[in-house]
Amino acid sequence: MNAPQPRPLVTILGSYVQDHCWTTDRFPAVGETRVGRFSTGPGGKGFNQAVASHRQGVATRFIGAVGADPLGDTARRFADSEGLDCLWQQVESRPTATSSIVVDGAGRNLIVVDLAANLALDPAVAQQVERGVRVVLTQLETSLASVAAALARAREIGALAFLNPAPMHPEITPELLALADLITPNETEFALLLARLGVPDDVSRPWDIDDLDLHALCRTTGVPTVVITLGEHGCFVSHGREHRGDDRPYYRLPPESVRAIDTTGAGDAFSGALAAALAFAEPDSAFRNAVIHANRVAAMSTESVGTATAMPTLAQVRARFGR
Repeated sequence: MNAPQPRPLVTILGSYVQDHCWTTDRFPAVGETRVGRFSTGPGGKGFNQAVASHRQGVATRFIGAVGADPLGDTARRFADSEGLDCLWQQVESRPTATSSIVVDGAGRNLIVVDLAANLALDPAVAQQVERGVRVVLTQLETSLASVAAALARAREIGALAFLNPAPMHPEITPELLALADLITPNETEFALLLARLGVPDDVSRPWDIDDLDLHALCRTTGVPTVVITLGEHGCFVSHGREHRGDDRPYYRLPPESVRAIDTTGAGDAFSGALAAALAFAEPDSAFRNAVIHANRVAAMSTESVGTATAMPTLAQVRARFGR
């Protein structure tokens, strides 16, 4: 018998995707065939984030959907091997989600995904998020109804309502954003989000925008805290009225120095680790400390091929960077 799971501090409602990854020296041109190496493994933004959070030593539960097929069994087996607490909705009418990923010699990626069973995740499962959870994290690889239900449930139980707006959904609304306490878009998602909100500014290169101006752009989202992940440019943090223990309302943090070979899933590593760090933090702890830890986890995840399997443990992060 499996040992009983501790009560979760982080609950992540989101996607499971079986990743199929090809690694090659460069992206093929249209009509060209390249020779590369193939691997397959667990992924999906929600599941990646849950593994990242779990590996930081924080009790984490994942809520997601899979098909009634062998890939759904694969998902369950991997979660069991990790000791990750999961609530699976089995969807009879759709297969388990799959993706096709191509990674070039510089660690960049191209991704196509069939979200399949994820789009049938019942919004009602959000009610399974227990009281006592400190952080509820969701993304945009399920229906917007399930995203809204997860954020609303977080508000209902007094947890931090955390949205990773990825991949950007063309129908996201200000009303949905208003349910979130914290969002973590990357630079592309941030630009698409502002366009969706009708902001006319060119924000395609946020690392080149003056800090005060970028802070003002973040404030147009209406979300209390915005963290823009900027890859090799680090990240930018913008708070509203509540600075979450930080000594200033906005700031940048540089990236950690690593040898990246596969950046797929780095954003998921960041969001999952940030959720874990915030759930574990003391009430008066600076938000900045949690972001620094998330930066480190995301950086280390790029040193391995894969997504969920590439998430470093807390012990590995501390061995590299200290406490």
